[in-house]
Amino acid sequence: VPLLDNDDTLGFGEEDEPKGKLKHPVVTLFHLIFRVSALVVYLFCGWYGSGFIGAFVTIVLLVSMDFWTVKNITGRLMVGLRWWNYIDDEGKSHWVFEARKGGLQGRVSPVEVRVFWATLVAFPVLWSILFLIAIFSLKFKWAVIVLIALTLSGSNMYGYIRCKLGKSDSLTESMKSMATGLVQKQMLGSVTNMFARTPPTNAPSSTV
Repeated sequence: VPLLDNDDTLGFGEEDEPKGKLKHPVVTLFHLIFRVSALVVYLFCGWYGSGFIGAFVTIVLLVSMDFWTVKNITGRLMVGLRWWNYIDDEGKSHWVFEARKGGLQGRVSPVEVRVFWATLVAFPVLWSILFLIAIFSLKFKWAVIVLIALTLSGSNMYGYIRCKLGKSDSLTESMKSMATGLVQKQMLGSVTNMFARTPPTNAPSSTV
């Protein structure tokens, strides 16, 4: 589903533009606090051998709150993007990716934008590294926790990247275009080399 361009799109943000470099300091704090807390709890519980059940429940709660907060609040206010899913009357699932319109996009703070995207990408990368460490260390039960955190943080990253691209199918189309271009280039190079290749000349046979 492409970005909604019609006039009845739900508005983003407040009516009055906040002042200062951080226009939403409390929102920025909550954008960081849940995901940082989940990572800290995992690292300390894993290093110092605390109870697995308590760590599991705590981390799952933190990453779940982080997922909901980033998806519904911080992305909308910090970068003017929003994504969600709904089921129509026929039971079909639809994904909607939306961006703040025109002049309203100027309400975002460059500092908040950098914080949002840096943490949005960095934490899935960190969880991916921790997942590999847990697997190679044969700590499979801890790998389950990491996989849950990676799935939730990765879902938000994927959703907002789709919003940023502007169309839900733009990523797929870009990959298709890139692949088609590489194939065409390879075929053209092969044909050119075939015609440019000089046929081998037989050496004249020497007579005795």
